[in-house]
Amino acid sequence: VQLQASGGGLVQAGGSLRLSCAASGSTFSSLIMGWYRQAPGKRRELVARFSSGDSITYADSVKGRFTISRDNAKNTVYLQMNSLKPEDTAVYYCNAGYRLYIEGDYWGQGTLVTVSS
Repeated sequence: VQLQASGGGLVQAGGSLRLSCAASGSTFSSLIMGWYRQAPGKRRELVARFSSGDSITYADSVKGRFTISRDNAKNTVYLQMNSLKPEDTAVYYCNAGYRLYIEGDYWGQGTLVTVSS
């Protein structure tokens, strides 16, 4: 599975960005997709992830502001980020796998999101 993330950049606090991650090399609809992030000096953490059925898990820190979605026809998963805060600054990674409730084995290259105050 190959993952190509895009859409990061510099945005002011309160602004919005949409990240995209295109997948190839597997049947996209069978992949469990998610987004993780790693801020400078911190451990990588879950941002949002599809779980069983249509249910989604969000980090508490992004609930109500971020939305994960997927387009199986385009083999792409998105992360819409609204009301961005400086603490959202991180490298965001797309993740894919086949197992529920744990991070997958496949990672995109990461895309940097910088939120200025």
